[in-house]
Formats: sequence, structure tokens, C-alpha cells
Amino acid sequence: MFFKQHIHDDASISYFFGCGGLGKAVAVDVRAGDEAWHLEQAKALNAAITMVFDTHVHADHLSGGRTLARLAGADYLLHESNLGRTGYRFAPVADRMLLAAGNTRIEVLHTPGHTEDSICLLVADRRRGDAPWFVLTGDTLFVGAVGRPDLAGREQEMAALLWHTLHERLLALPADLEIFPGHTAGSACGADISGKPSSTIGFEQRWNPLLGLGKTDFIARLTASMPARPADMERIVAANLGHAEYA
Repeated sequence: MFFKQHIHDDASISYFFGCGGLGKAVAVDVRAGDEAWHLEQAKALNAAITMVFDTHVHADHLSGGRTLARLAGADYLLHESNLGRTGYRFAPVADRMLLAAGNTRIEVLHTPGHTEDSICLLVADRRRGDAPWFVLTGDTLFVGAVGRPDLAGREQEMAALLWHTLHERLLALPADLEIFPGHTAGSACGADISGKPSSTIGFEQRWNPLLGLGKTDFIARLTASMPARPADMERIVAANLGHAEYA
């Protein structure tokens, strides 16, 4: 399996990975303007991009996912809760759905809390076995932090949902499983995010200050320290949903 992490100046992170033997590639959380980087990676690896994911409808940056999918002739995938919300067609994914790119297997985990449509991607290399190799956690779990729950305007409700997602879905994964988040330090999508671009479930369970809290304390702590909302959030979301142009 090949795997590339692309860290941007705005602290967002996109991913490019897949099966080198069978020439199948997957792109995740592509930022607008970086489509060419993914196409160059695919050409260098002699791999066809077959799937392009967004882990949620982003509020802090314009997505290049649909554009890359069109240029590569790939499917563009979002969680099924976005059906009826977008001004374009996409391939809907659901919780526990299994997808394959050659020998690379992807299990979709619906992980609401940061947003209602948030997903994480549990990735395995079938040449090594069925055990997962890593999980892309989007804006649900960061290194040293968690996703902000207030963008939908229901921060208490969403923070409670995020607590359940973290404890019932992600922290139930193997302790040695690597996590690769959607942002590093400097992002407005969470408070106190570490500058480290990866971690493990076990390390976060031990050292992430929010993960040891009960639900009531988690909600209180998380909602008391929200950073300023991303600039132009409403316009960015509208553009990412296909309802407006962003200029």
C-alpha cells in the first residue's frame, strides 16, 4: 500500500493512498487548488484514482473533491445524510459500508459530533490481513484535541453526540492503531490541536485531556473553549454544498 499525507499552509491535511500492485488510489479531503497534486501522485504511481472522499462538508476551506473526481473519472463520496442537501450528485456512503481499491479495504464509520455528516475511514491492506492499518479521523479526533461541536449551532447537543462517537466508536478501536486527522495545529476546527500530524488510539486515550472526561464534564469543557468560527464559513459551506459560487 502507498500512503501520502499532504499538509497545507492553512493546517488542513489531505490524504492519498491505495494499492500499488493493482494501481488503485483514493483521495481524502482534497483542498480546492490541490487537485493537480493528487493527479501528479497518481501518475507517478501509475494508479487510477477511483474514489474521492470528503469526511464531511467542510466549513473552513473550499473542497476540491468534486473537481478531482470529475478530472479523474472517480466517484465522489459523502455520508448519506447529505442526500437532499447538495446541489450535485454524489455517491452516498453509510455506516459500516465496506469499499475496496484493489487490495486496500476501507470501512466507513459514521462519527457525528463535529458535524452530523462526519465520517472516519478505517483502512486495511488485505495483503497483510483483515486487521486495520490506520484510521483517517477527519475533524472528529485530532492529536491532543477533538473537533469543535458548535458549527451547526447546537453545541450542547452536538458535544454530547461527539462524546458518544469518541467513546463508542473510536476508542473501541485497537490501542496501537494509527490515527491521521484532518488538521494540525493552527486550524479553527478545534482548540489546542497538537502540531503532530499523527498519533495512535492508545496515546490519545492516555494523553488527550478531553478523552478521560465523563459526558457532562466533556460537554462543559468543550463548549467553554470554542475558537472563533472560520472566516466566511457560511459562504464556504454554501459553495461546498453546491448552492453558491465562492469568489
